[in-house]
Amino acid sequence: MELKVVDLFSGAGGFSLGFRNQGFNIVLAIDINHAAVRTYAENFPSAITLEEDIRNITGDEITSIIGHSPDILIGSPPCEGFTAANPSRLKNPVDRLYLDERGSLTLEYIRLVGELKPKIFVMENVPAIVETKELKDSILTEFSKIGYEQIYFNFLRAEDYGNPSRRLRVFISNIKISPHKISKKVTVHEAISDLDNTRDIPNNEVHEVTDKKILKISKLYFGDYLTMYKGSRKEIPLYIRLNPFDLAPTVLGNSRFIHPYHDRFLTVREQARLMSYPDDHIFIGSRDEQYNQVGEAVPVALSTAIASYIKVKISEEYNSWLA
Repeated sequence: MELKVVDLFSGAGGFSLGFRNQGFNIVLAIDINHAAVRTYAENFPSAITLEEDIRNITGDEITSIIGHSPDILIGSPPCEGFTAANPSRLKNPVDRLYLDERGSLTLEYIRLVGELKPKIFVMENVPAIVETKELKDSILTEFSKIGYEQIYFNFLRAEDYGNPSRRLRVFISNIKISPHKISKKVTVHEAISDLDNTRDIPNNEVHEVTDKKILKISKLYFGDYLTMYKGSRKEIPLYIRLNPFDLAPTVLGNSRFIHPYHDRFLTVREQARLMSYPDDHIFIGSRDEQYNQVGEAVPVALSTAIASYIKVKISEEYNSWLA
């Protein structure tokens, strides 16, 4: 059976790519960001790609577009309402779900799960989306309202599945997800060192910086950084010189890393390598938009591990259910 996947808040396609890698059929993706939609369409030419506000989309419209209800619904609603990196996030955790404009988009994802009734759904977000019992209970209540009583909160680290940068995320789903971990971590050197003298790969253009900034960068050792960004709880280092023999820190939408060996920022392609994107995945838009698309994605190594796990579980346990 060829299982059909719809991706909500699809971004540049990191979540979808893992499922395509495992033979699933990606039939539709929806996102509101113009550059991300162009990137997705370029890399998934066989899928229907919509540039639209999820709040204006109904399950019936999705079913009409693709001709059926999807077997699997994936998606990554914006995390800005919940993440501690946001200095403006609301103090009351439950308000972040119901009152924050971006946080409430999680409710739109849940609404569409209820309208589409996929056999499997997987929603990705930052762990802070369930950092309090009240917030977690609110999410469980919303899923219960649409008929999903058994909900799993799967906390997965991307580096456990071959991603060269650290990333802890929660995948909220109606099945337990526990992919097999790899035994060896992938270092920054292993991920990007071969790109040093390669300029014919897409999105690998070096961004020149001023002599003044080069001087500052040249004084940084591995792990040092140029400045700090004030989050809601603490200051977060920005412009870190990567340690080539370790994992990279978490890639964020607004992050730029400094090359471990050269006095410059990573190219978009090098940054994409840290999120395990293949080199033939092309990013479209301004340089900042490309960096943001990379940083806001589900790492491809992790999405592939999730899709592989689901594929095996379907074949082992759910054939009669999915028929």
